[in-house]
Amino acid sequence: PHGLWFPVDVSTASRATIGGMTANNSCGSRSIRYGLMRDNVLGVDAILANGDELQFGPMEGDLITSNRGLEGDALVRDLLTLGEREAVEIATRFPKVMRRVGGYNIDALTPNGEGNNLAHLLVGSEGTLAYSTAIRLKLSPLPANKVLGVCHFSSFYEAMEAAQHLVTLGPTAVELIDRTMIDLARDIPLFRPTVDKFVRGAPDAILLVEFAEEDQGENLRRLKALGEMMGDLGFAWDNPEPKCGGVVEATEHSFQSAIFEVRKAGLNIMMSMKDAGKPVSFVEDCAVELKDLADYTANLTAIFSKYGTRGTWYAHASVGCLHVRPVLDMRQTEDVKAMRAIAEEAFDMVLAYKGSHSGEHGDGLVRSEFHEKMFGARMVENFREVKKHFDPDHLFNPGKIVDPPKMDDRQLFRYAPDYRVEDFKTELDWSPWPGAGGGFQGAVEMCNNNGACRKLEGGAMCPSYRVTRNERDLTRGRANTLRLAISGQLGPGAFTSDEMAETLRFCVGCKACKRECPTGVDMAKMKIEVAAARAKVVGLSLHEKLVAWLPRYAPIAASLPWVMNLRDQLPGLASLSEALAGFSKDRPLPKWRGDIDRPPEATGPVDGKEVILFGDTFNTYFESENLKAARRVLVAAGFRVLAPRPQNGGGRPLCCGRTFLTTGLAEKAREEARRLIAAYLPYAKRGVPIIGLEPSCLLTLRDELPALLPNDDAKTIASRALLFEEFLAEEDLQLDLNPLPRKALLHGHCHQKAFSAMGAVEKTLGLIPDLSIEVMEGSCCGMAGAFGYGKETYDISMKMAELSLLPRVRDADAESLLVADGISCRHQIWDGAGREAIHVARVLEMALPEDSINE
Repeated sequence: PHGLWFPVDVSTASRATIGGMTANNSCGSRSIRYGLMRDNVLGVDAILANGDELQFGPMEGDLITSNRGLEGDALVRDLLTLGEREAVEIATRFPKVMRRVGGYNIDALTPNGEGNNLAHLLVGSEGTLAYSTAIRLKLSPLPANKVLGVCHFSSFYEAMEAAQHLVTLGPTAVELIDRTMIDLARDIPLFRPTVDKFVRGAPDAILLVEFAEEDQGENLRRLKALGEMMGDLGFAWDNPEPKCGGVVEATEHSFQSAIFEVRKAGLNIMMSMKDAGKPVSFVEDCAVELKDLADYTANLTAIFSKYGTRGTWYAHASVGCLHVRPVLDMRQTEDVKAMRAIAEEAFDMVLAYKGSHSGEHGDGLVRSEFHEKMFGARMVENFREVKKHFDPDHLFNPGKIVDPPKMDDRQLFRYAPDYRVEDFKTELDWSPWPGAGGGFQGAVEMCNNNGACRKLEGGAMCPSYRVTRNERDLTRGRANTLRLAISGQLGPGAFTSDEMAETLRFCVGCKACKRECPTGVDMAKMKIEVAAARAKVVGLSLHEKLVAWLPRYAPIAASLPWVMNLRDQLPGLASLSEALAGFSKDRPLPKWRGDIDRPPEATGPVDGKEVILFGDTFNTYFESENLKAARRVLVAAGFRVLAPRPQNGGGRPLCCGRTFLTTGLAEKAREEARRLIAAYLPYAKRGVPIIGLEPSCLLTLRDELPALLPNDDAKTIASRALLFEEFLAEEDLQLDLNPLPRKALLHGHCHQKAFSAMGAVEKTLGLIPDLSIEVMEGSCCGMAGAFGYGKETYDISMKMAELSLLPRVRDADAESLLVADGISCRHQIWDGAGREAIHVARVLEMALPEDSINE
């Protein structure tokens, strides 16, 4: 709001901390313009190991502490003495590249004409010298204008060779994306649409060149010059390799942001490989001069090849600091040996190029042992002397920078030498991943602790964490617990224990992680697996049984709605239901109705295109008007709407099996799945779409059904399953709709967001003339099926709703339409704000002309 920003914009900005960034001297994508963390930290207040509180900042004279005591004065004098004594050695040994964050910044201690800032010694010290309590930052004007040129290269070497020339145009960033990252990003639903939009053809490498001058005209001139420079370097779209290439221009802010979001997720996109081997970090941020970048990358590739692997590449081509990770399986002894050999040869090469072996991420356990090779024995002693002055007893983060262990000490690995996961039977198909449990192990181990689930704004994950702020309630916390459990590190029976159930209790199955976790950790599906295993051991509670068996007893309940609804009408029954069945007394249950949807086998014109309207349990028994509205809209659009009858189970409607899945009754879910497949398969085989209204039910057909029954029939059903709004958005509709001069406030169901369906909802509502649409951004509504009804989860359910949804609903004017396709979302809005929300199908029905209403 002040027109300022902190320009060290690391890719992990959604969850990074200023203290952490200071500790490892973070850099970010735009360091070519703004510098490193060191260049943007003015001062640090810190507590030393002996308890002294000192302020480190710019020096005037020979002391920098505002509360100077004898010990503080002595520390400063000792440090400056070291800097003066070692000035020549520092000048000789420290690499002359911008990206050097290895060791301690003792060059901040050397005499110079501008004075010293001893805060810079703490920057990059990785928490080994002092405990920071406050950090003073240098802010920069927020760029008002930007343009982006996406430079395509058919040759990786040519891209690296070109970088030294492109930087002469004065960009704020030149960021690399290689072919591996492009291909992996295309397999991630969150990024696929953006990649398809900005990547032309099949380049071997892309350089994102950003200009952010105050004058947009100047930015556009530089963007034009970028295209001309690519031509001068010999690149053209119709040239043969290696000179095939060109520039895709991105001048719209939203497009630029989407492209950079792909780049920011580089590490996690790379880590989304489902193989046992993963890109491993130990030479990933070496930095060399730009003139050496092409040869350096070619030589490093040759080293990887020598040891039977390959590297993934991305990041900061502007400053010669690429993130490269060889693909290795750190459970395998041979790959551990290869890691050591690659590190030795890579650092020898970096030293020959006079580069830095730590260009951005710090030294940690991985690179600290190589300081003597890179800086020399005398410099290592200087580092040790600094540590002794600050922390003689090694209380702060020992083993980093000085006196480190060996980088290949397997006792320090995530996967120690004795790491094992015994095979076990699972209910769902996990075959795309490696490891025990038919691949469940590999799916769990996809979590690389990147922490994207810790974000508190934007997207939807992880909704329970946004309320509790407890690491346990993160996708990451849950995945780590599962990994420890299946590998025996939490003791026998941990997978089905009460503690595991508690760990997963606040997971609402929103599937946001399926879309937003860059490595694709699908905790909602994993929770089903745990619930199934636990149900076999401890059975189900009465609460869980009532949730699970809802589709089976629904026909009986609908025949006696006045009896079933007494719970919320007679005093004391709600409290009794809480005591006996675990349903919160503060939450009314859905109202059973006698006028359920009983559709004819076919409705609409005989010659119309056939579609199946899937009547899920919830809309059939609780809100049948939605199914009737959808049927009317489809018929008005000229479709013949089918309702195939089940081949068994009497007159009971078809069901997706979701309630059985969420409570762990996988075999019962399979029974429902087989009934549905038997009824729908003949139609699906001839291409008839299966259209559903309730996102959690319809998308079960697309997601869990093939995992529950991994066969071609289930895949055929999944391939035909479409949400109502997805189907309408794909069709060239002939609907004559009346204007609705109102505002529609749209809340997206979590599963709609997870499966990228929100655009289709907006497009469908956009068919209605004069209807303005506003999407209410936010995470899960908090109801999440049965979650919001539980006595133990009601409170957190309401807190989740209060994060954004309910305040926005309360602020809405009375004339605005509230639109929500999820039945649980609609109930949460009514329970929490007293406002009715309706399904998209009913909004469209409202706009139908009178003469098209009749079926």
